[in-house]
Amino acid sequence: MVIKVSRLEAPVTDLFTLHRSRLDWLERTSGPIIALPSEYPDGYRVPEHQHSRSQLLHALTGVVLVKTDYGRWMVPPDHAMWIPAGIEHAVEMLGDVSMRSVYVTPDAIEGLPGSLRVVAVSDLMRSLIVEAVTLPPEPQLAGRSGLVLNLLLHEIPNLPEKPLGLPFPSDNRIAALCRRFVAEPSPHATIDDWAALVGMSRRSFTRTFQKQTGLSLSTWRQQALLFAALPRLTDGEPVTRVALDLGYDSVPAFTTMFKRMLGISPRAYLRGSRDIERTAR
Repeated sequence: MVIKVSRLEAPVTDLFTLHRSRLDWLERTSGPIIALPSEYPDGYRVPEHQHSRSQLLHALTGVVLVKTDYGRWMVPPDHAMWIPAGIEHAVEMLGDVSMRSVYVTPDAIEGLPGSLRVVAVSDLMRSLIVEAVTLPPEPQLAGRSGLVLNLLLHEIPNLPEKPLGLPFPSDNRIAALCRRFVAEPSPHATIDDWAALVGMSRRSFTRTFQKQTGLSLSTWRQQALLFAALPRLTDGEPVTRVALDLGYDSVPAFTTMFKRMLGISPRAYLRGSRDIERTAR
């Protein structure tokens, strides 16, 4: 089943019906693993939903933003998002998105991740996902189809987690500051500033933020800046413009942050994304 959505196609209500039909089909279908392709236009939003299977959401092209009550996660082209079964989530497309999703029953194999995360996708895993969506909708786990799907299943626990999640704290005052930062990110925000805005001591604020998000404010802020930068870089904006717009004093300072978070420079990341997009075509 392929969901193809065109800007010139049916009204939003029909697209919602199409998505609900797909979810209903997933719930009725048996087997431990199912792979499905989807094509979405820039700006399309899949409303909040959940399913009884865990989902490995992989964007071959475009950038995907996944929103949950626990925070936000960004999925660039060479990554995937692991969404455990039963978690309510909504999805927003940043750019035209060619998506490939693998749906897995929670007991399909030992070692499946138990929490939301963004993972890097290896060349092997990408090839397996691309191949899996060409198999029959309800393949038998035997022969070639079974080998492809079983190897794909065994590779999921080995995918390395990447810092592209942005958990929000449960404290409403601090969460409001986080939302404001996402709307207008800056590398110059400090712990003292945020603590003063919510009427907390620096120590109390630091302890609360770490406990509720699992991250220090410094790490959270850097991940939020990546959220702001990746869609613009993917859209072809110059690294210099993105760095300066986000408040960095220089491109090297922005590049240092980027390499610390993703392990490569912005330009190397862009080269890799373009290679993936050409391959997907």
